[in-house]
Amino acid sequence: MKSIKKQLAVFSRKTIRLDELEDIMKEVLQTYEDFAEAILELEAAGILNMVKSKGRTSRVPSLAFLYRINKSLLAESHHKQLQQYRLNLHPLLNLDYYYNQDPSIWDRDRDYIIKLDNYIKTEYLPIEPVPAPERSFELVGDEKWITEKGGKELLERVGLFDRLNIIPVSEPLMFAINPDKVMAPTQYHLIVENKTTYQGLLPALPETVFATLIYGAGKAVIKCMEQFPLQYPVEANHQFYYFGDLDREGISIWYSLFKKHSIRLALPFYLVCLEKEMAKGKEYQKENKEAQDRFLSFFKLEQQQQIHSLLKNGFYHPQETLKTRELQEIWRKSNWTS
Repeated sequence: MKSIKKQLAVFSRKTIRLDELEDIMKEVLQTYEDFAEAILELEAAGILNMVKSKGRTSRVPSLAFLYRINKSLLAESHHKQLQQYRLNLHPLLNLDYYYNQDPSIWDRDRDYIIKLDNYIKTEYLPIEPVPAPERSFELVGDEKWITEKGGKELLERVGLFDRLNIIPVSEPLMFAINPDKVMAPTQYHLIVENKTTYQGLLPALPETVFATLIYGAGKAVIKCMEQFPLQYPVEANHQFYYFGDLDREGISIWYSLFKKHSIRLALPFYLVCLEKEMAKGKEYQKENKEAQDRFLSFFKLEQQQQIHSLLKNGFYHPQETLKTRELQEIWRKSNWTS
């Protein structure tokens, strides 16, 4: 019955037909009598409520042709289970995330959370930082769990990742330093997507307010940015800007960085790009509506319409549309500190 309730909790609609219930239960209940007994038990519990307009079967016991699923009642059961675990797990393990999620996510994570609980209760929080595979093996007996099997995301869900002294495993971050800004209390860092743009801007770095110029190497920067605090262990108020191709992939890269590190758009570069002739291509790139909507929110309405139109019609602006002298002039003369 527990497995049936789980399937009802994740069923795509609020109503379910009798034949759909039969399909869900056919591997668990072999006879009609067993099936009917289970359905009537769910009716009595208020989990399944008959849709009266559809009527009932003539078989004995009689069942409704259509039921409404009481998902709030199923969620209540899920919440009670979480509350019971919360009483027994170490208080450092935060289960709040699971209250508003599909119960199947909790079922998937539960065994790992129990292993984390055992680790914290016996070892508490580690003092020495170690690479992710080593810590992963200590926690759950699988060196690839954190980096390749969703372990990092689970640790973030329960509020533990930043407390386990994990050294991220990723490619080193590539950047140049402006020595005049290393001691500044507020430091600005510019990430650019392409190598051409990086090389074009590099000579102007000492003439800007920026402490570093970071080469993003496309999507690689999403993971590589984890290395920044280790490679640049300077105590300061760090402010990051990003400039990439004005296409769907460039927008998605920025949005991934924005969600993790609150990285701003280097708007002065993008605004000049919008004045240039559009390039045709990249229709194959997949749209990320959430990323695109957030990206557009930083532009004025007229500019939003312009960007939306060019993406919709298969056009884009590569970073290379800005020549070296133009890139450097924008970087030096724009107001980045307000």
